[in-house]
Amino acid sequence: MPRPEDPADAELRERREKTAWFVQKLEEHFGEPVWKGRRSPIDSLIKTVLSQSTNDRNRDRAYEELRKRFPSWAEVAEADPREIADAIRVAGLANQKSVRIRDILQWLAQNNGGYELDKLCEMDIHQALDWLGHLKGIGVKTLAVVLMFACGRDVFPVDTHVHRIVRRLGLVPQNADPVKTFWMMAELVPPGKSYSFHMNLLKLGRTICKARNPNCSACPLRQKCAYYKLSTADAPQN
Repeated sequence: MPRPEDPADAELRERREKTAWFVQKLEEHFGEPVWKGRRSPIDSLIKTVLSQSTNDRNRDRAYEELRKRFPSWAEVAEADPREIADAIRVAGLANQKSVRIRDILQWLAQNNGGYELDKLCEMDIHQALDWLGHLKGIGVKTLAVVLMFACGRDVFPVDTHVHRIVRRLGLVPQNADPVKTFWMMAELVPPGKSYSFHMNLLKLGRTICKARNPNCSACPLRQKCAYYKLSTADAPQN
């Protein structure tokens, strides 16, 4: 007789199948996003540090002003943090981010021989964390973003929108923090679909599955969404 499937294995298989279904439904709804090609990993890294606790518009404005005032990363590394903070003020937490950006660049100059990070693109997330994860401002989310966007690696970053939605969908526990969610989702996203799923979840989070008052009736994922099932179960019956 065939050996019974381990309950943990069965649960993982079910969540993987559910995730693949969500990926497909989002591609049917929004289309399949196409990666825009290789970018500078160091530019992406600094921009991702700037993005912490702010929106994309303010991140981009801060990055543009930083590059305008300091055309090279060497100039940023040698600058007074107060001058850096003044340049990136619009992104928020400027005093904290300015020190972190300067320290990251100084560490790279001393330990990497310069600011090129091309070798990062040859690493997996574990290797990247071993190399850079000790630096303040660089965690698993930051490195996952750089690996996916700049390097085209099949890594699934978990940002605010993604974290909210995958918990609502029931793919990870409600009490899972972003780091735990990242490692759990790494086991669930179908190979080759990290970019597509991440980008389409961002679209979903900004248009339908908002933090407040999500428009569940318009959501292409509601059929298998744990949040939707719970909300409709609590709704009064006519």
